[in-house]
Amino acid sequence: MAVKTLADLLAEGVKGRGVLVRCDLNVPLDDSGNVTDTGRIDASVPTLKALTDAGAKVIVTAHLGRPKGGPEPKYSLGPVAKVLGDKLGRHVQLAGDVVGTD
Repeated sequence: MAVKTLADLLAEGVKGRGVLVRCDLNVPLDDSGNVTDTGRIDASVPTLKALTDAGAKVIVTAHLGRPKGGPEPKYSLGPVAKVLGDKLGRHVQLAGDVVGTD
């Protein structure tokens, strides 16, 4: 099965469909947890915007850093979700876990 391109998805219609998008959002943070370079976030915005504008329910998967043995607060995607939401002009919900109701 071939992986569909964004153009393929938009051509067949995504309104009301869930679309899982893997984004490289591993951006640098300063000691206070602020994003210091938004380049990777900026690069993901056109794709995410095209999907949401077409009515897709978008789920973004990403990671930040390489924690060992479990979650580490310094690798939270919270600051990234905030910047991504600002760039998209909408709220980006951050899931607290990868399983369960979140």
